[in-house]
Amino acid sequence: MFSQFTPAKTLTAGILGTLLLIFPVLGYSQSSADGRDVLYTVDGRPYEGYFVTGEESRGLVLLIHDWDGLTAYEKRRADMLADAGYSVFAVDLFGEGIRPEKVEDRRQHTGELYQDREKMRAILQGALAAAGEEGADTNNAVAAGYCFGGAAVLELARSGAALRGFASFHGGLGTPQDQDYADVAGEVRIYHGTADSAVTMADFAALAESLEASDIPHQMISYGGAPHAFTVFGSDRYREAADQHSWASFMAFLEDRL
Repeated sequence: MFSQFTPAKTLTAGILGTLLLIFPVLGYSQSSADGRDVLYTVDGRPYEGYFVTGEESRGLVLLIHDWDGLTAYEKRRADMLADAGYSVFAVDLFGEGIRPEKVEDRRQHTGELYQDREKMRAILQGALAAAGEEGADTNNAVAAGYCFGGAAVLELARSGAALRGFASFHGGLGTPQDQDYADVAGEVRIYHGTADSAVTMADFAALAESLEASDIPHQMISYGGAPHAFTVFGSDRYREAADQHSWASFMAFLEDRL
C-alpha cells in the first residue's frame, strides 16, 4: 500500500510507463555506462567519488551514500541514472579508502558528521565542485541520497544550496534544533517506509509540517510494509514494489526538475 502527503498526486500513466521501462534495469541488467573513480580534495583531505554520465546529459544528480560509505550499491544506482541520460557524481563523505564495515565504525563516521554539520556541508559542497570539474552542469542539478545519505541531502537542502531538487530514500528525517527549511531552493521529495523502525512516522509527519510551514514545494510518499533500507538489492529488507514505485517516481521528478 502506498500513501502520499500533500501535495498529493496519483500515479500517472507517465510514471507507470517509466516503471515498465526501468523494470529490466532493476532486474540486474548490465549497464552500458562507463563510470570512473574520481580523487578530489576538500579542505586538504582526500576523497574518492564516482562519476558517470550518459551520452547526452540531461542534468546532474549528486548521489549520497549510506552509512557504509560509497560502495557498489551507489555506483550501481549511478549507472542506472546514467543509462537514463543523467550525469551522476556519487559523493564520498568519509574520505578516500574509508568504507566502514563494522557497525561501531559506521556509527563513528556518521556521528562525527552529525556533530559537525558545517563539515558535512563543506564536504557536500566540495563534491559538487568536483562534479563541476568533471564537466557536469552544477547549475542544473538534483541531490539524492539513501539512509544516512538521505539525511545529508536534507542538510544540503537546509543550507540553501542552489539545486533544483532534493530526494531522500528511507533517509533520516530529523531537523536539528537550530535549523529550519526557510532557505531551501528546490522541491523536496521523500520516499519512506511505514514499517521503518529507525525513522518513525512521527519523524515523517514532523518533516511534513516543517516543509509546509516554510512553504517549500514537496511530495512525501510512504510505503506500507516497507522497512528501513527497502531499496537495497539482495537485502532481507528489500521490497520490490516499493523500490520500483519510488524509483519511477524519482525518474519522473528528475524529468520535471532537470
